[in-house]
Amino acid sequence: MRKVVVTGLGLVTPLGIGVRQTWKRLLDSQCGIQSIKNRGPQFAALPSQVAGIIEQGDKTLVEEDRRIARFAQYAMAASDMALQDAGWTPQKEEDLEATGVYVGSGIGSLDDMYDTTLAYDKGGYKKVSPLFVPRLLINLAAGHISMRYGFKGPNHAATTACTTGAHCIGDAARFIQFGDADVMVAGGAESCIHPLAISGFAKARSLATDWNDNPKEASRPFDRDRKGFVIGEGAGVVVLEELEHAKQRGAKIYGQVAGYGLSSDAFHMTAPREDGQGPRLAMKRALKHAGIKPSAVDYVNAHATSTPLGDAAENRAIKELLLGEEGKKNASEINVSSTKGAIGHLLGAAGSVEAIFTILALHNNVLPPTLNLQNAGDPPGDFGCNYVPNLAQQKEVNVAISNSFGFGGTNASLCFSKL
Repeated sequence: MRKVVVTGLGLVTPLGIGVRQTWKRLLDSQCGIQSIKNRGPQFAALPSQVAGIIEQGDKTLVEEDRRIARFAQYAMAASDMALQDAGWTPQKEEDLEATGVYVGSGIGSLDDMYDTTLAYDKGGYKKVSPLFVPRLLINLAAGHISMRYGFKGPNHAATTACTTGAHCIGDAARFIQFGDADVMVAGGAESCIHPLAISGFAKARSLATDWNDNPKEASRPFDRDRKGFVIGEGAGVVVLEELEHAKQRGAKIYGQVAGYGLSSDAFHMTAPREDGQGPRLAMKRALKHAGIKPSAVDYVNAHATSTPLGDAAENRAIKELLLGEEGKKNASEINVSSTKGAIGHLLGAAGSVEAIFTILALHNNVLPPTLNLQNAGDPPGDFGCNYVPNLAQQKEVNVAISNSFGFGGTNASLCFSKL
């Protein structure tokens, strides 16, 4: 089986535009979550008035094009960064045919759906833009990237709720393994900071509502006072490459996509199984594909969104797997953090953004912190791992896992390793 490595990274997040700024602010324990109540009366009336947003000044760094929905613009900006980082600017036909794109989104352009519905209700057919459908389609992010650069390999997208970004990276790696491409641009993007989206998640009792006056404290993964997630927006894109192809052109290599595991809870539309069986199975399969024992895992970037049930289930899954027959001796040896304390939950972009954080942890030998973690877990006896509370930690990382789970019970785990 062909080996797949990561040669380029691109980020658009509430912590900033670009990998360098985002990573520095993350390690400095800064938070990109803000109040959104001043966005208008609709936002001020919502039970949750905080979000991980892209700053207005930062948005000027993202190319504006009215033909392209905002989530796709974020994807294109992150792709441009990743390709520049990878130094991959192919011109030969054979190279263009060997390069593909796999970028998805969980919700896509909710703004277009909402605004066009209102316009149609008032003015009918004449009020519908010819750009409505192209802006709405989730696969158009990948389509626009392919068109911009002339990439003629696979042009694909996934939409699997909050697991989207991880699925895009894992599936794209398999395209390379099976010879469908030598290079893949892969990741997820989301931009739905909209009253309708927030209302829907709030009605499902998924969002944090107790910190409207203290937005930076709202997202608190693994903390006993966690009450729900904070919605966020952004994009994360990686350049994946077949190992020999990368070596032949002298590319910088961040690490290897060693394993990819998928599973289903087969349980509930929105709630996880309390025993964490689905997440445990996804991680187990990722390690099996990688040929790596649980005892070798140095770091887990958890999906942990800051919900009471979700964080507890994932924590249980991580402990049971990594403390198993071939695992570590005690929970304190397990290093796990959730970067959602700093950026919120980016939904369809979460998996790819957090995969990039995991790759950077591996590449730089540092564990990013879990912000707002004052008292781990409830009950405390179940939460005995090192959750990297509030401050980054230096640690040699040779093997790392990135977890992503979504509504509908869909789970994915990516295992990265040093070469």
